[in-house]
Amino acid sequence: MLSSYVFPVMLDFRLKVFYTVAQRLNFTKAAGELFITQPAVTRHIKELENEFKASLFERSGNKKISLTPAGETLLTYTTQLLDTYRELEYDMNMLVNKHSGILHIGASNTVAQYVLPPLLAQFHKKFKDIQVVLVTGNTEDIEQALLNHAIEIGVVEGIVHNPQIKYEAFLQDEVVLVSATNNLALKKGTIKPEELKNYPLLLREPGSGTREVIAHALKQHNIKLSDLQVEMQISGSESIKSYLLHSNCLAFLSVYSVLKELKNNECRIIDVKGLTIERQFHFIRPQGQPSSLAELFIRYARNYKIG
Repeated sequence: MLSSYVFPVMLDFRLKVFYTVAQRLNFTKAAGELFITQPAVTRHIKELENEFKASLFERSGNKKISLTPAGETLLTYTTQLLDTYRELEYDMNMLVNKHSGILHIGASNTVAQYVLPPLLAQFHKKFKDIQVVLVTGNTEDIEQALLNHAIEIGVVEGIVHNPQIKYEAFLQDEVVLVSATNNLALKKGTIKPEELKNYPLLLREPGSGTREVIAHALKQHNIKLSDLQVEMQISGSESIKSYLLHSNCLAFLSVYSVLKELKNNECRIIDVKGLTIERQFHFIRPQGQPSSLAELFIRYARNYKIG
């Protein structure tokens, strides 16, 4: 929770008091959390209100308080200041603490092809003394590599299930149904879930995280993968796309994997009524304390703007 974050000394203590009160909406709880008296909390809030010439909190019966429009505005800026200071501390620590060594990262195919490369390029520019070794495979492969200590950290798609592994959400993805723009068998842009059975489909191989989330989503509509007309099982999104563009097949693919083809009008997304397949890409690491380089990469990746 942000309110438990230790504010930098440089940040005005009155803003720390305001932020804590705004989070708790209770002067007594804020005083206890800050280890100061309630009158001191009131004094700091009054000083801010005098400085900005605006009330920050509405007082109502039963000692309840709420933020005024001015309070909402100040909270927005205080939160931004906190985020800026956290980034400042991070960057200053990077200057002081020199990081070096080899970091073995595993990534499932979709992540390795479409998400990680630009991130890793920027990571290398910032940390030139860290050598990254990237291992790719389907989600099952990467989880096994982690358990075998072949990698220190992984980034995977799919549904979490291994109790020996710690999963941390990284990035939201959507799996969409895709068709070649010149597909002669399907000209409409929307179909019902049961109509999926009427068209040839390309499917990822067993062990793929993408295949797993597709099966899970279709199950909610009482459709099994065995009900579908699977024309071919293909390992890898690039191979699926290449086949797709030369056939009348459909395929479920990560939206990240088809951005270029959508932009070039080579393929289109087919809407399936009532079917939305969203998933998280996850960092995975062994339960317990991570390596310092793995922790560094996670922190950097969380601050990197994807897309």
